[in-house]
Amino acid sequence: MEELMASKSSAAYYSDLKAMSPIRAIAETLMNSHLVRKIDIREAYEMAKNQPGVTVTDLPMYPEFVKLHNLPADAKVLNDCHGNIIGRTAKARRFYHRLNSSQKNKLEGDFREAVWQMQHYPLIKAEAILGMDQDLMIKATFITTESDVVNVYNWLLNFAPYEQLEAQYEASPELPIQDVILIAFNEWTCDDDFYNNVGAPQLALVDEKHNVIVNLGMRYFGERKKGTLTLAWTSGIRIGMAACHGGIKEIDFGTCKDSYYHKFGKRSIAFYGLSGTGKSSHTNSHDNGGTLPEGFSKVVLHDDAFQIDLENKICRVWEPTLFDKTDSRPIDHPDWKYALGVMNHAVLNIDGKRLPVGQDLRNSNGRALLDRSLLGKYVNRCAFPKALVWLMKDSVLPPVLKLKDKHLAIAMGAALMTQRNRAENVKEEELNKLVFEPFANPFRVYELYRDVEAFLHVAENGADFYCFNSRGYWKDSDDSLEAIPLKTSLTLQTALLTDQVEWEDWDLLPGAMIPTKASIDKILPGYYDKYNPALRNNMNDYIALLKDRFLQRRDFLASSDLKEKPEIQAELLKVLELKA
Repeated sequence: MEELMASKSSAAYYSDLKAMSPIRAIAETLMNSHLVRKIDIREAYEMAKNQPGVTVTDLPMYPEFVKLHNLPADAKVLNDCHGNIIGRTAKARRFYHRLNSSQKNKLEGDFREAVWQMQHYPLIKAEAILGMDQDLMIKATFITTESDVVNVYNWLLNFAPYEQLEAQYEASPELPIQDVILIAFNEWTCDDDFYNNVGAPQLALVDEKHNVIVNLGMRYFGERKKGTLTLAWTSGIRIGMAACHGGIKEIDFGTCKDSYYHKFGKRSIAFYGLSGTGKSSHTNSHDNGGTLPEGFSKVVLHDDAFQIDLENKICRVWEPTLFDKTDSRPIDHPDWKYALGVMNHAVLNIDGKRLPVGQDLRNSNGRALLDRSLLGKYVNRCAFPKALVWLMKDSVLPPVLKLKDKHLAIAMGAALMTQRNRAENVKEEELNKLVFEPFANPFRVYELYRDVEAFLHVAENGADFYCFNSRGYWKDSDDSLEAIPLKTSLTLQTALLTDQVEWEDWDLLPGAMIPTKASIDKILPGYYDKYNPALRNNMNDYIALLKDRFLQRRDFLASSDLKEKPEIQAELLKVLELKA
């Protein structure tokens, strides 16, 4: 009898094997082939050094990571360049359980054919643990060709190699979740227009009910990382947790020199936004631009992905490392000390050394895998959030709003308005368009109402909700904006955590509040005169655009799967109505 722990193998999970999907059965059969060779992180590193597209740089890997994983003492950072496509291709995703029977039959057949083609190449697999908290751990297996070994290596850098956490995993509580299986085949080609997505035949097949994801014709590492995370988040949702594409940190005011702050104790704040909205900047800022009181202590859970355990009122992390954009990190940036791997970077000869250069010189969306030690003290679980912040790219919103009505708070998250960026493989004309990305999570593969229900529970458990504008605020028009510097937003973050802001109702949006002049001008002199909604130029045009943006929000939610929960949908639509 197989020992039960954490996630389960198919044999342990399915009481009736007929309940297993054909996609899972195809993946499982490949995973168990005697021709698929298992490798560990050390072998993956040695193999990856010789892969086409990879440059062995002279930048040393973070020494503590090297020791932890028994990598060669002189291990260097590898730079992997992916080719034309250097971002995620959302249009390539096909959700198995949303297809009709004819489409399912087609996908099953095409997947079988792809696996048959794969088996003409040398195949490898690696195992990892998703989840760093012992109470939330899922086993994952990645199967691919030897020619894709650098993605295996980076996947093991991004998650925890199975061998590292084997003892904790074996002692972890049993979960009603299957192990995760990821299959990738870069050499796959197809003439079927069904798979021709943004420049190439690509398929990201998602079987979220059976924890399988398939990447065909996709070299970009981000597909492996986010595909795996997608299934982790979804698994958390299945056991009653809230999935969070965001960063969260916990500030301990009990250590401050000024005893006034001790009453605040430990407070966690979470930020939700796409790449480029300030999510990492807010989460990772050491002292909020010098605004945190002297003597504070801080721990960071993560800047990209976590789960809120609603039953136990704590947050748990999925990954031990960071996957950061490096467009703002020059060659002498201190963060390079923590580098584990980089991709799509220019490499220059500097004083006789091959060094990766950030700042997106070679292409957009250069990325680095960085050790979490960069964040200072980090933890694998932290307190339930005191505050949650939606990061919006909507120019008609003030720099900060407090959302005191819980339904408005969740409606604004569910209709989060933002902009695409170069982390995604989209056409140029799509980059600056305003789009809706519910809860800033483009990797959600389940119904929207599940996230809505989860975040309503977060609100009912006492969290406060806010909205930050990270684009700029209407000054004269939608093209003439009042800048909102990061320092301003960081100062606001500290003010929220320390209850420095007093609030008044925003007369245009019932349930939303803006800072009072008396309180905000103590914190940010001149703020009120610069950002007061009543002081917009061309006010009629401003009001017209504001109404249009909220009508778009209503239309978006009205056409979503929230119609399956009509009472909740009605509440969310009602609170998005502006006052005349």
